[in-house]
Amino acid sequence: MEEQPREPDPRFTLANERTFLAWIRTSLALIAGGVALATLGARRGQSTLWQVLSVAPVVAGAVLSVLAYFHWRSCQAALREDRALPPPRFAVGLTVLVVTAGFVLAVSLIARA
Repeated sequence: MEEQPREPDPRFTLANERTFLAWIRTSLALIAGGVALATLGARRGQSTLWQVLSVAPVVAGAVLSVLAYFHWRSCQAALREDRALPPPRFAVGLTVLVVTAGFVLAVSLIARA
């Protein structure tokens, strides 16, 4: 007889879901930031720099939402199988992207002032 996966404590399942929703909220914030940068770039005169700065967070937000789903799914499987939870491997890349975009944007705004 095949062993059925056990149901984890509902608190852990709900905590996993809240973490997933937090990543989705971050994805939406990145997409909204990209739209805001595109609007700001259009007002300042569209340049290649502004296009890259506005497209990068939109793409990152879309990719992050997909990665968040797969992370949620792997955490849920680990909870059911009583294994260690996997680390969010995409967090480092997201941090680097946000810091780099913020730095480039800050330098661009200072140079135009």
